[in-house]
Parts: sequence; structure tokens; C-alpha cells
Amino acid sequence: MHTPGTDRPPAAGPSGDPARALLVRLGVLRERVTSLVEHRTADDPTADDPLRGLYLPDEAVHHLLRTWPSGTGASETAEPPAHAGSPARLDDTPGRAGSPAGPGDRLARLAGRARLTELDTAVLLVALAPDVDRTFEPLYGYLNNDVSRRRATVGLALDLCGVPEHAAAARARFHPSAPLRALGMLEVEEPERPFLTRSLRAPDRLIGHLLGDDTPDAGLLGLLLPMPDPLPAAGTDADAFVRRLAARLHEGPLTAYLREPREGDGLAALAFALDAAGVDALRCTEPADHVPELLREARLGDRAVVVAGLPEKPGPLVRALTAARDVTVLLTDPRPYDPHWSPTDPLVLDAPGRRAGGAAAWRAALGTDADGFDLATAVAPYRLGGDRIQRAAHTARALAAFDGTPVTADHVRLAARRQSASGLESHARRIRPAVDWRDLVLPDKPLVQLRELALRARHRDRVLGDWRLSAGGGRGRGVLGLFAGESGTGKTLSAEVVAADLGLDLYVVQLSSVVDKYVGETEKNLERIFTEADRTDAVLLFDEADAVFGKRSEVKDAHDKYANMESAYLLQRLESFDGIALLTTNLRANIDEAFTRRLDLVVDFPFPDAEQRLALWRHGLSRVPCSDGIDAEPLAREFELAGGSIRSAVVTAAYLAAGRDDTVTADDLLEGARREYRKAGRLVPGEGGW
Repeated sequence: MHTPGTDRPPAAGPSGDPARALLVRLGVLRERVTSLVEHRTADDPTADDPLRGLYLPDEAVHHLLRTWPSGTGASETAEPPAHAGSPARLDDTPGRAGSPAGPGDRLARLAGRARLTELDTAVLLVALAPDVDRTFEPLYGYLNNDVSRRRATVGLALDLCGVPEHAAAARARFHPSAPLRALGMLEVEEPERPFLTRSLRAPDRLIGHLLGDDTPDAGLLGLLLPMPDPLPAAGTDADAFVRRLAARLHEGPLTAYLREPREGDGLAALAFALDAAGVDALRCTEPADHVPELLREARLGDRAVVVAGLPEKPGPLVRALTAARDVTVLLTDPRPYDPHWSPTDPLVLDAPGRRAGGAAAWRAALGTDADGFDLATAVAPYRLGGDRIQRAAHTARALAAFDGTPVTADHVRLAARRQSASGLESHARRIRPAVDWRDLVLPDKPLVQLRELALRARHRDRVLGDWRLSAGGGRGRGVLGLFAGESGTGKTLSAEVVAADLGLDLYVVQLSSVVDKYVGETEKNLERIFTEADRTDAVLLFDEADAVFGKRSEVKDAHDKYANMESAYLLQRLESFDGIALLTTNLRANIDEAFTRRLDLVVDFPFPDAEQRLALWRHGLSRVPCSDGIDAEPLAREFELAGGSIRSAVVTAAYLAAGRDDTVTADDLLEGARREYRKAGRLVPGEGGW
């Protein structure tokens, strides 16, 4: 026969039965419960009371007081609190929170930062006591004259603080607008009850902080993101801006709105300034439904609140955040600040733009991994913010590890392109360049101009920004080029080569998604494209550009008027464009001269002569298995074909050879050339024989 409470089921056998293992643990728990009950009933005067737990007799209360654990702050010589109606003995002047209990007294530090009065601090301590020491529960129940009400009430808190219950100033400390409640440090529950009998509760997160727990509020889990590592600012103006902002942050709480020219610019500047000022920050995504928890978390840790990217309707969020004058709140968004968002205006600043390149920031992110290649040339076209550079560096390392090689320029470029998320694909066709300069067979003059175009894209910030050669008037730092020439002369291929040289994707604008029959819709579509291209590291290609960049005409009817409005819009928009845009046309004369003046380069693609055609034939056949002794010179001499047509002829010949499971012969090439002539409706040379 077993003694009750000491039964121990056998341990889990070799099979590892989970149920048996759990029963073992419950047996151990029963032993602990039995031991604790015996210990408490040994000296409890109410142990034999049949109503024990339903009420508290005086002898039980005095027993609790006699056995109060040491180290809780109770003092046998403490003066009892004043009775109700006696004069207040606690100061209600803001900024005084009593002497700290020690160097780790977080309550004293929090009260000082939040400018709580001594009365506020005492009320808060009264409210949180049962959550820290459960012996307060029965005592509060006794003092409330209701054993079921084991939390402090408003009346009990005033009594314990020695404040008259009818004192208006003291009662006002429990108002929703009073500091404790407005700052989210005190909850007054049961509003249906009389004022003095409403229960007080301190939030669990506040109590956890005061006990040394720095785990963020559960409501913010999944919403907090780390601040990006501070990377060197790009440019003298950016350095000066960061220094001024850091100095202001060091002075005390600040509410500021940074308008960023490009996504990530504002966050990069804030990360650098906060680090320089020695201020920790909470960066929150989608904070609209968690503003009280976010502000409370910032107050507890004496940290700034950073919100990068506001919701579509930012008014409620901005109002709630800017109302907290005791917390540093830093907002950043591409939109200009609207005074209607909040009656309390923040300090509105323009964040410095991230220059193309920023090799110092990239080197700081990559460290020694950038030693094996020309980093400055590799990253010259990219305008990524600090956090995006960090993520791109991480991705480049991961790609290199997957390839089993050190980090290369190709890894960095690919990683940077992936950080430049684009919404252009809804309006343009994306091309990932798979060509290089060796694929271009052109005369020297257009080749030199194309290389100059890539050079301008790399060094535009230095020339137009540092050297101040911008024309002013709000003009952007975009690079604009026009490729003019007959169909098939290499205009689109050249655009792809330029994009590949810069390490960027090429987006070919789909005119069907731009031109709209309804008035004003074409301009709206174009604005979406230009806005997205401004914030994306990519090359924008308007193929057959004369469809939208055509000449303005004399206004004879409404159609002419609205067509001219489209051209006028484009002229204005190109002035402020910051990206890279290329236009192609078969008829240069169709392009409005006003557009031509705004272009950086106009590259003419001539129709190839016999020597150029021979080079194109040989280049097209360089990767194709050919019969011995094949000679493309007669084809180049007899067939006047552009580069695109020559490529099509080689493809036709390759298919004919593949169908025979053989190599390409001269007859295959001849058939390919003849088909290109027939497609163009031209008389085929030597139709009877060759």
C-alpha cells in the first residue's frame, strides 16, 4: 500500500512511451505540492477554517504581515499612511520621482524620462505590486474589504499614497490624458464601477522591463526590423547633413520627417545619424495599429522610433506619432510632407540622395571580399540605400559561396540588380542582358558614342553634382540617348549591350500599355513609368519612340491639341528624369527637335556596307557548325541586308542544317538570304542560280 502523494509510476520503458514519461513528471509535481501544503499549514492560523480562502480574518492578515519576506522594501519602522482626508504628503511636481533604490532602479530612470511626479510613481508602484509579489494580493483584498478584488483600486492607491480621496488634482492623475495613462503605463479598468473602486493594472510589458526583461512587446513581434548598418554617406553635402542631424538628436527628443528622393535614402541617412548620436532606435513596419505599444517600448528603452515608408493615408499615423513629444520620432517617405497630416508639424527635411556608385559604402559592406576586382567600376551605376547595400553584399557572398569562388564583380552586380525591385514589369518587358561589346559589329563612330553613353551613366553624379554642371531649374541627372537608323541596324541590340556593360536590366516599354484613347490617360501611364524608372536601377528603352515622341503639329482640331499636350508633358518630364532612357527610331526626322535638344547623345546607325555585312555574316556563323571552305563573301556582296536580317538568314540556315542532322552549307546560307529578300518584297539576286 502506498502513501498518498508519493505514488511514482514506473519510468518510461525502452519504447519511450510519451504518456508514461509525462506521468513520471506529474508524480514529481505531486510530491512538490504535498511538501508545499504541509509547510504552509504548519503555521497558518486559518488552516482548520472551513471558509479558508473565502474571507480574510484579522489574525490571517497580521500573520501575513509578520511573515513578510525580507528584501521586499517593507520596513518595521515605516510610518503608516495618513487617513483619508489628511493633507497630501507626496509632491505632484513633474520631474521629481524620488531617490532611486540603486543603480539598477529602472523605475526611477523611467519616471525621470517621462517626467512623472512622486504621486504618479507611487501610484504606479501600488498598481504593479501584486504582479511582482503575490503576498500583496490577499492584503489588497483585505484593504478593499472584498477578498475577490486583489488589485489596487483608485481609492486604495490614494489611501496608500496619503492623498485625500476628494482631492481634484490627485484624482486627475487617473484621467486618460494624465501622464500615466497617456503614456501607456497604467490601465484603469471597470469603468462602469464608481471611480474610487475601479481597479488599477500595470501592463505586463512595463513590469517585465522594470524587472530587467528587454524582450519587445508581444504585439510588436514580427513588426520590428533591425536598423541597417551605418555606411559612409555619399558626398560632402550628405556628410554635413548627417552631422547636423546627429547633433540635433544628441540634444534630446526630436520629431522629424525626411523626404527621400529615392527609396532607402532617408533610412540610410537616419541610420548614420543615429549611430553618430549614440541613439538606439526601433524600426517598425506597419505600425498603424500598434502606436501605443511602439511608443511605450521606445519610452521604456529610451529609444527613437523610425518609420520608413508611410501608408497610403498617413494622416492618422502621423498625428499619433507626432503627438508624443517625449519620444524621438523619425519618419521618412518619398512624398512631400502635408500639413493636413498632423496639427503638430515635425521638422521637415530633405534627405540627401544616394549617389550612383558610393564605393565607400560598398567597401564598408563587403570588407575584404571587395579586394579581388575593381569595386568602384562594378557599383558605379547603382544608387542603393544603406540597407539595400548591406543586403546586396550578403547576397553577393551567398552567390559566391554557391559558386565556390571568391566574390566577383558579376556577383555584386547580380546582387545589386535583385535589390532594385521594380514595378516596371507591368508597363515594360524586362530583358536580362546576355550580350557584350563583342556582339556589336558597328563602325567606329557609333561604337565610340555608345561607350561614351555608358561613361556618362557611371559619372553623372560627379559631373552634374560634385562639379555642379547641372543646368539647374530642377533638372534631373538622367542620361538620355537616341538611336536612329533603319530597321535591323543594331539599335535594340546596342541598348542591351549598354545595359549589360552597366550591369543593369533593360526594360522595353510596351506602347500598347502606354497609349490610351482617353484624354490624359497616356500621360498618367507615362508618369507611372518614369516614376518607377527614377527609383529603379535599370535602362528604359522606348522602341519606335516616334509613336510618343513625335513632332508637335499645328492645332486644327481637338486631336491635335491633346497630342501636343502629350508632347509637352514628355518635354517637362524628361527635364526632371534621374534614370537612364534610350529611344530608338527608324526615322530621326519624325522626332520633335525639342526632344533632340534634351538628349545627351544621338547615335546614328548606318546601313552596313559590303565590308560591314561580311563581318556580320562571319560573326553570325562564329558559333554555328559549318562545312569546310564555306565563304560568306559572295553573300555580303550580293545581298544588301542589315544586321538583323543577316542574323535571321543564319538562323534559317541553321534550322535547315539541323533538320538534316548536318553542318551548315553554302546552299543553306543562300536560301536564308533569299528568304530575307522575299520577306522584304525585294527582287532576289540570281533567282535562277548562284
